[in-house]
Amino acid sequence: MTATQPAPDTSTRSWPPGLPRSLEYPNVPVGSILRAAVRRWGDRDAFVQHDLPLPYTELGARAHAVAGWLGDHGIGRGDVVALHIPNCRQYPALYFGIMLSGATFSPTNPLLPAADLAAQLTDAGATALITWDLVLPLVRPALAASPVRTVIVTGEAHSLDFGARLDVAEGDVDAADLLGGDPTDRHLDAAVDVDADLAHLAYTGGTTGVSKGVELPHSNVITNALQSVCWSNGAVPELDEHGDVTARQVAGTDEYPVRMGTARLINLTPWFHAMGAVGFLNGMVMSGTTVVIHPRFDPAKYVEDMARYDVTSIGGAPPIFVALLQVPSFVEGEWPNVRGVSSGAAPLPVPLIQRLQALLPNATIGEGYGLTEVTMMATGNPTFRSGTRKPGTVGVPVFDTEISIRSLEDGAEVPQGERGEVCIRGPQVMRGYAHRPEATAESIDADGWFHTGDVGILDEDGYLSIVDRTKDMLLYKGYNVFPRELEEILFGTPGVAGAAVVGRPDEEAGELPVAYVVRKGDDAGAALTRESVLEAVNDKVTHYKRLRDVVFIDAIPVSAAGKVLKRELAALEREKVGG
Repeated sequence: MTATQPAPDTSTRSWPPGLPRSLEYPNVPVGSILRAAVRRWGDRDAFVQHDLPLPYTELGARAHAVAGWLGDHGIGRGDVVALHIPNCRQYPALYFGIMLSGATFSPTNPLLPAADLAAQLTDAGATALITWDLVLPLVRPALAASPVRTVIVTGEAHSLDFGARLDVAEGDVDAADLLGGDPTDRHLDAAVDVDADLAHLAYTGGTTGVSKGVELPHSNVITNALQSVCWSNGAVPELDEHGDVTARQVAGTDEYPVRMGTARLINLTPWFHAMGAVGFLNGMVMSGTTVVIHPRFDPAKYVEDMARYDVTSIGGAPPIFVALLQVPSFVEGEWPNVRGVSSGAAPLPVPLIQRLQALLPNATIGEGYGLTEVTMMATGNPTFRSGTRKPGTVGVPVFDTEISIRSLEDGAEVPQGERGEVCIRGPQVMRGYAHRPEATAESIDADGWFHTGDVGILDEDGYLSIVDRTKDMLLYKGYNVFPRELEEILFGTPGVAGAAVVGRPDEEAGELPVAYVVRKGDDAGAALTRESVLEAVNDKVTHYKRLRDVVFIDAIPVSAAGKVLKRELAALEREKVGG
């Protein structure tokens, strides 16, 4: 079954009121987003860290200074600059500086082991690396085995003072030299071909295997940023008087009470992740949001800053919300000004949605769905107040996007309501995997459909539910078992704070479904036993889906982007059986 944007009807309200089905995407480079935002939002705070604000005007000046330094040192169009740092106050200026120079941004996880970093830098062909001072000694061996020629060093000192001087090794560059340079806009990106030149060379999360470089031209980033901003704010694309791209909010306050240029939120999503770089960096800048930066997740500090900054929305991956619900001040607090909750990176269990809605009565709670290979976003639940949000779904296809559900056996489209592989077609689909034509051909077919590897269902209104990943699916005596179905039941079980289901190899059955469970720190959690969990789940499912074992664990392993690392749990199961 294929779904595009469903036609409006009287019972289901899935489409933002007053918005067209298709948007006009201007042919501008990514730096255009910042130029327009600086003019439009002026001295409003763009980012805040350590109670130190970074206004839009200063962000623009610092980014142009970075671009100018890169240009003066021969780094520009066609060059790849790897950004290897955590979220911090200088990150937006460094990112947009790379964009404004015409170079390609390649984000890297600052916690990557040296060997993995070397492999990624080599695969990307990165000639410049901006890295964190504390990890530099650990990654220095990786640089010798990479094409990197220029090493730029930043650190916590620059988060506090852009002009602070670091003790850098001979041959390395202090990022203060970039951040403190000439703020003149030299339009170094004027020659960028927005359809051919890469803005991002982003690497897949690697939760199930080796990361691959995803090629995203400037047009992809502009397109998906606009899809996201317009969907979330009831807006349409617009060029300002200088020809730079922004968005104009056309829907009223009754549907979108938080207006562009007034939102406040705390960001935990890593900017080296697709949702971070496109949604929580470009999207926030375009919409004039004030973003409070938290480099790491401290649930109590998060709740404290929710109150201090009177946030209007919260967002992140499901483990964030699980942890917040363990914080007494969050559960006992009143949050009348929180008008939006957005979740991504992994499906949000329905019991979790219900608990959040009870605590945040004025908020619209919506999930979206996307992947690095589609720049970021492909579907979203309606964010306007009268919209129909279906818990357990990730919404409908956004502007100019199609979703098709294909058979896991023969690739044919399946009837409505049946499970199959989720395939996506739209202007935000990647150009391909870098240096991997075979992998590109396997994932994008001749008709332009990207095959995600996720298993989903489309309902009668075109809402998509993500059932599981094809690589997570278990085979028990020839039957398909989808872990998420069992995980939904586990999350609804009193005393369960977190859960993940993986397969235990078995010679006779193939794979036995095994649950890894985190207990809540309450009486219900303390009362959980292996037998009680098995009973809670197995009474609700058919025989071949039943859990065969329960393992209690202190924490479910997740990636920096909030995705559950099932491969680590599966490895534990293989070890148990000597695999």
